[in-house]
Amino acid sequence: MKALKYFSILILPLVVYISFTNKGWLTHLPALVFFGLVPFLEFFIKPNKNNFTKEEEMVEKENKLYTYLLYATLPIQIVFLFFFFDAIQEPNLTNSEIFGRVFGMGIMCGVLGINVGHELGHRNNRFDEFIGEILLLTSLNTHFLPYHNGGHHFNVATPKDAATAKKNEWLFIFWIRSHFSSYLKAWELENKRINESNRFWFHHQNRMVVYTICNLTILSLIYFFFGQFVLFAFLGAAVSGIILLETVNYIEHYGLLRKQNEHGRYERVKRNHSWNSDHQVGQVLLFNLSRHSDHHYNGAKHYQLLKTVPESPQMPTGYPGMMLLSLFPPLWFWVMNKKIKQIQS
Repeated sequence: MKALKYFSILILPLVVYISFTNKGWLTHLPALVFFGLVPFLEFFIKPNKNNFTKEEEMVEKENKLYTYLLYATLPIQIVFLFFFFDAIQEPNLTNSEIFGRVFGMGIMCGVLGINVGHELGHRNNRFDEFIGEILLLTSLNTHFLPYHNGGHHFNVATPKDAATAKKNEWLFIFWIRSHFSSYLKAWELENKRINESNRFWFHHQNRMVVYTICNLTILSLIYFFFGQFVLFAFLGAAVSGIILLETVNYIEHYGLLRKQNEHGRYERVKRNHSWNSDHQVGQVLLFNLSRHSDHHYNGAKHYQLLKTVPESPQMPTGYPGMMLLSLFPPLWFWVMNKKIKQIQS
């Protein structure tokens, strides 16, 4: 029964379906629900500070329903992509309606494509990783896995990490720095791995080579079968999903830094090196991603087992609300810099 709350994510394809089959303001329903209704509800619903007991954790760790739900997002995402290719070509759509449908698909790319792909990409079996790779491919963000697992988790909360936002760094600058730096670092990590095995960089075991071919293939197929307009609409949805990811990256680690010892080595990653949120609605809809402190403390831990602990710095609201706040840098700095000062004092 504890797993059933995560099935509320099915609200997303439902509101996107409404967007794709209606006109007018209803085409913006996904944005209104996830960035209007959800932040509003989180002002009134008490944060969830509860963790599983050791006995419950042993039971829920073996409960396959949590993983089956992640698997189910793959056919949902693929079906809605093809639905999107058709819906975006509906005659007489206004620019506003086109934007509403593109952003609706973009939310699916961010939540189902990238977020679930991220969770499965941390699993230690090839089947789960492969599903994660396909989900990330639907957002053209496959480079995420090599850098996230091999770079971000290692360098988080240090100046070396592309995905850790600096104090007083504007969100819009971070989008560009994080995305393109992560992409280049993903190539560096994969090339280094291939070179260490005495292989030429252009090799089928270089994931970045394979991912690049897959990205170009999917773009070419969309252009060939659906045309230029659909291709640009898909690119808009994929970029929207990537921007949502980078905004989440921004709020998760903003201004937090690990200490260095006299030899220049950083302390190990602790639960105080990521911002945490126990606000229940966003927590459930994002598969516990907002319990991010524990995720970085133990990246292999499955989403349903992530804990909240007192030493984790807390966001004033859930992820959707914090994402909206980050769009207004002066206000963001005013709120979050005070919290950083409190942590450091």
